[in-house]
Amino acid sequence: MMSSITLSAPPKINLFLHITGQRDDGYHNLQTLFQLLDGGDQLTFTVTDNRAIKLSPQIQGVDEADNLIVRAAKILQDKTNCSQGCSIVLDKKLPMGAGLGGGSSNAATTLLGLNALWHCGLSISELAEMGARLGADVPVFVEGYSAFAEGIGDRLTAFDIAECWYLIITPACSVPTAEIFSHPQLTRHSPPIKIRALSEEQYRNDCQAIVEKLYPQVKEAVEWLMNYGKPMMTGTGASVFCRCASEAEANKVLAEVPQHWSAFVARGVNRSQVHQQLREFFTGAWPSG
Repeated sequence: MMSSITLSAPPKINLFLHITGQRDDGYHNLQTLFQLLDGGDQLTFTVTDNRAIKLSPQIQGVDEADNLIVRAAKILQDKTNCSQGCSIVLDKKLPMGAGLGGGSSNAATTLLGLNALWHCGLSISELAEMGARLGADVPVFVEGYSAFAEGIGDRLTAFDIAECWYLIITPACSVPTAEIFSHPQLTRHSPPIKIRALSEEQYRNDCQAIVEKLYPQVKEAVEWLMNYGKPMMTGTGASVFCRCASEAEANKVLAEVPQHWSAFVARGVNRSQVHQQLREFFTGAWPSG
């Protein structure tokens, strides 16, 4: 019986992000196109015979009780009355507060991995619904496909995107999502787009102007990347990305990135590697739907 597994927690970028209104509960309605990327963090899960959830190493500045990984494990444990626990080792590669969905992806991988290891038997849709309680970006990582998203980002329609190469740069700042969405100057009334009429000419990020104003480091990165393509900020930042013609071109630009920024090259994918990893480990027992 499988008692330990190592899984990826891939990043995402938003190829566009339009805010179409604000709801009575304070959340914003939006439209976005989630592009999954390869690579990312890695998590190793080992089943234990008691209900304790142990995460190592601790993430600096985040209480364990507030960590999305621990919260995801406990929500699944409580939902299914699971008598087992686990130790989780996180190999953190993605920067925090970068708009790459690192925390949400960690939570999704936790739900997917422990659902299999603990033999909980929940479907993907049930896990995605559970993930939405942790954060609006969690469902896209649970579902495991690049998607057009509406609502608060949780109404997903699978969307195949050309699997391009991207250079992602993260300036040395962390942008709090709540600060940006509560800013009085944020654009909140972009006209909705029909998915069948979607075109790259419409791509923009409604949060970018505010973030560039509040965090000049982001604006500096955008302006630097303009020398190589059409950069855009992902999510509420701080990361900015640029599509490249090939892996070789992306790596060539990567070599020129100033050292005070962190940067990496990744390939856009339409299906999450986490699902493939789980199918390989649990042939014939992987849930669907």
